[in-house]
This record gives sequence, C-alpha cells and structure tokens, in this order.
Amino acid sequence: MGAILRRELNAYFRGAIGYVYLALFFAFTGVIYFIIVYSGLSSMMYTFAYSFYIGMYLIPLLTMRLLSEDRKLRTDQLLLTSPVRLSELVAGKFLAAFLVFALGIAVTIPEAVVLSAFSDFDWPVYFTSLVGILLLGAASIAICMLFSALTENQIIAAVLGFVSMLLLSILDQFASVVSSETIKNALLGLSFYTRFFNLTLGVIDISDVFFFFSVTGVFLFLTARVLEKQRWS
Repeated sequence: MGAILRRELNAYFRGAIGYVYLALFFAFTGVIYFIIVYSGLSSMMYTFAYSFYIGMYLIPLLTMRLLSEDRKLRTDQLLLTSPVRLSELVAGKFLAAFLVFALGIAVTIPEAVVLSAFSDFDWPVYFTSLVGILLLGAASIAICMLFSALTENQIIAAVLGFVSMLLLSILDQFASVVSSETIKNALLGLSFYTRFFNLTLGVIDISDVFFFFSVTGVFLFLTARVLEKQRWS
C-alpha cells in the first residue's frame, strides 16, 4: 500500500492537478476568511460552512484520474496482476487523495490561531468542525473514486462525481419540500450537509461519525469489487 500511496502522491504533484486543487481551495477559503475578519466575526463556522461546498465540488477534480487514468493508459492490468491486494490498491489511492484534501483543510489551522489571538475563540467548535470536514472529505472521495473506477474517461468521472456531490449537498433542501415525514427523515438521514452541520455545533454525535465511516467503507468496498471484476474480465 505504501508504494501505491507514494506513486499517487507523486502523480498529484508531478502534474498540475494537485497544485490546481490546492490553489482553488486556498483562494476560495481565503476569500471567506477575509470576509469573516473584515466583518469582525470570531468564529470559523462560516469558513467550514463554505468549505463544505468548496470541498465537495472540488473533490471530483482530485479523484477523476485515480483509476480512470490507469485504464486509459492500460497500466491497470499491471496493477491488477501485481502482488498488491485490491484492498491495498484501493486504500493507497484513497489515502493519497485524502492527504491532498487534508492539506487543503490544514490552511484553517493558522487561520484559527490568528483569530484566537485577537478574539474569544471557541476551540472545541473548531476541532469538531475539523473532524466533520475530514469525515465529509473521506466519504466524498470514496464515492467519487467509484466513478473513476467505472470509466476510463476522466471527464466523465469528474462530471459523475460533481453531479453526485451536488445531489448529496442539497438533499436537505429536497427534504424541506417533501410532505411525507418518512421520506423527509430518510433524506435528512442521508444528507451530507445535515450530518456535517451537526458536527459544527461543538458536539460529536457518534451516529454522524458512524454515517461518514459507513459511506466511506461501503464505497471503497464497491470500488474494490469493480476492480475485481475488471481483473477477471
């Protein structure tokens, strides 16, 4: 797994994807942070609230090449027939994307330190929000990885990932216009925003943590099954 992880991290920063992703993320979150400081606010809640959308919509950029590029270049057969287990292959690629995502989120640490020096900063809320955005990123990366495994076209993988992230981010809005309480509760239960927002309140709810871990595990498992099918086809 370590070799796969190093290979994918090198690929991110040998090309432009890693730099483009980080540049866009830093630019968008920097603007939000400037607005917070200019408005005299002392909470990072707004930064994380907007990072929710920024992260979800940029994650397909991170994942679109993870598996589709190997299929296009026909290097997937080398990986699938190598001694590396499929679980290690999927985990290595997932961790590479997650580390780049976490590197983008790390910019909130110095921002929080600066705010805490000049205001009454709520560190518990910051840390639970940080946990929430990392869990959200892990689940989103796992979902988008599956689309990358299903096609050799990176653009198609990115579009499918973006559409899925868009739908998951607005499920709570769909729930608000549904009359059936059963359907409404189901949509809210699957809503990434609702689950993430709960973590930004300063309390870690085990059900929300379990939800994100479950989504991550299920989609990584499905990705491994797709690769297994490709191995034997």
